[in-house]
Amino acid sequence: MAETVKPKEVRQRLGDLLDRISERREFVIERRGKPAAAMVSYEKYQRMQRAAETELLESLDRHARKLTEAQARELARSAKQRVRGH
Repeated sequence: MAETVKPKEVRQRLGDLLDRISERREFVIERRGKPAAAMVSYEKYQRMQRAAETELLESLDRHARKLTEAQARELARSAKQRVRGH
């Protein structure tokens, strides 16, 4: 279970939090009582990225055969916008 911290606490205790993260601890940073970000080890971050990429590629592979060329272009355009935050 992740421990909750506030932004001020992160600024004050960054070194300590990084040490604890290296010990497999995780933290959720809350802003105004709502989760805003998470601090996890870089190894876990990399695993999460690989898992997300694998899931996306598998999903695209399953559905790509059913798409028309126009649908595929629209899907690619939409994905680019999401990645760029638009």
